[in-house]
Amino acid sequence: MPILVIAEHDHGTLKPATLNTVAAAQAIGGDVHVLVAGHDAAAAAQAAARIAGVAKVLHADGASLAEQLGENVAAQVMAVAQGYGHILFAATAHGKNVAPRVAALLDVAQLSDISKVVSPDTFERPIYAGNAIATVQSTDAVKVITVRATGFDAAAAEGGSAAVEGIEAVADGGLSRFVGSEIAKLDRPELTAAKIIVSGGRAMGSSEKFHEVLEPLADKLGAAIGASRAAVDAGYAPNDWQVGQTGKIVAPQLYIACGISGAIQHLAGMKDSKVIVAINKDPEAPIFSVADYGLEADLFQAVPELVAAL
Repeated sequence: MPILVIAEHDHGTLKPATLNTVAAAQAIGGDVHVLVAGHDAAAAAQAAARIAGVAKVLHADGASLAEQLGENVAAQVMAVAQGYGHILFAATAHGKNVAPRVAALLDVAQLSDISKVVSPDTFERPIYAGNAIATVQSTDAVKVITVRATGFDAAAAEGGSAAVEGIEAVADGGLSRFVGSEIAKLDRPELTAAKIIVSGGRAMGSSEKFHEVLEPLADKLGAAIGASRAAVDAGYAPNDWQVGQTGKIVAPQLYIACGISGAIQHLAGMKDSKVIVAINKDPEAPIFSVADYGLEADLFQAVPELVAAL
């Protein structure tokens, strides 16, 4: 049976996590179809059609899908769900909003946050902040799955030539309404999409030091800035910078941890990074256990020296 991937998009472009979700679908095996549900989202549908390995794109376009409300998107998924053995979402805020609704409507169990495909009905997922990996098997006729993007290399965004099939958009269910949104505008790459991340911990000491010490390094590297939960809770950094189990899960090419001790909750959010560099004056800091390169030094001296060297 074919596999359905629910695209995440802003109507004009696809979100990067969609490519990782397509890769997970390809690992399961079978034809991969992508559903693009939105309003004036023809550009996103065409982008989905160009993804290597995608066999068909279903494009539902209507005002009811303009704000991506969970109830309406779930209803759109249900309108095409028949005939699919797997329905995959990215394990993002959007995917986690829609997937449980679809699972409930189908009366099946949801498989959450998978990081590896063992077979079409068996998957691995991290538990206990990533300290253990559970292998789960589903006997449900339809498997509703959320995919941890960091567990799968992204599918190629170009190279495909799938057909785009227009389908009727569902009517607004009236169960919720869009009131407004406050979108943070960033001068830097978004955390989950950044190739390089410079993160600071509670050892930064203040918001001023966060900007004074880390921003020059991030500017040199073209990096995003992250933070540990302790730094966010202390008010040194905004919530949308938080990396970890209760923040954002990232897997950049390079992760530089400055003054971060390495609590398991933080490690759960960044340990899949390709190269991890830790700067900490405590030689017993747990962060060194996952670091590829460790520098035992005072970050307030080491980071400016690193910036000068770059």
